[in-house]
Amino acid sequence: MHKNSALLFSGSSHPELTKQLCQMEGITSGRMKLGSFPDGEIAVEIQEDVREKRVFVLQTIAGDPNRYLCELLIMIDALKRASAQSIVVIIPYLGYCRQDRKDRPGVPITAKLVANLLAVAGATRIVTFDLHADQVEGFFEIPVDHLHCQTLLAKAAKELMGDKCVVVAPDLGSIRIAEEMAKLMHGDIAVMKKRRISSSEVEMTLIGDVAGRPILLADDLCSTGGTLVAAAELCRKLGAKRIIAAISHGLFVEDSLARIESSPIELLLVANSLSHTASAKLRQLSLAPQIAKLIYSLIR
Repeated sequence: MHKNSALLFSGSSHPELTKQLCQMEGITSGRMKLGSFPDGEIAVEIQEDVREKRVFVLQTIAGDPNRYLCELLIMIDALKRASAQSIVVIIPYLGYCRQDRKDRPGVPITAKLVANLLAVAGATRIVTFDLHADQVEGFFEIPVDHLHCQTLLAKAAKELMGDKCVVVAPDLGSIRIAEEMAKLMHGDIAVMKKRRISSSEVEMTLIGDVAGRPILLADDLCSTGGTLVAAAELCRKLGAKRIIAAISHGLFVEDSLARIESSPIELLLVANSLSHTASAKLRQLSLAPQIAKLIYSLIR
């Protein structure tokens, strides 16, 4: 392997993104045996000479987060014990990052725990996308490249909608994302405000004007789809012309995709930070070129 080539090892969480990366010039898949012992424990064997080499590991932590996290930690340990010079860990979606503060007695700050585990295992650098809260970056004692999906999403949205749309934040927590998207789209911004009426009922109001305008709902992640769909339904009721959504991370738990397909959302743009099943309204955008660009900058 050429000294300026990247050796990429991959866990089992996102084979499609690994394949996309390894199709790019200068990125080679590292040989590794990954499986389970008869009792279910994870088995890893590095089958590549990594002594004094800079290596990269790809694993996204969602879908089966406990297994994928443990798998990642064991892979990092195996590479460290095989004398890799450095281990750059690429985690497109960092699981547990929403547990980032102690908001009531007796709960953990799991995002900090995960940061500690990755560093202790032997990671020398972390690459990730759109952390749910910027403060999580500060939980790491090793360098973090915190990348963003908004340029990728905005480019695809522009091709569909043109400029001058209204970018809507589905809740107050997504205002920062919506502001960045509005800047890239040269559009206006509106914000949904939620008021909880009961444990199962939420009232939503819109701050801004969407009547007769194309709408882009922008957020960092979609889990159940409830907030996104409720925001779309209110925008339609208020006279929105067409409604497209753009999110960084699609967790899509339970029946969320079915809920989105039956909603006023025309199309959902999502970065492929996670592996997704096909859906009529889902368009996946590859993060591989962005990840490859960073890899190239590290191996020059």
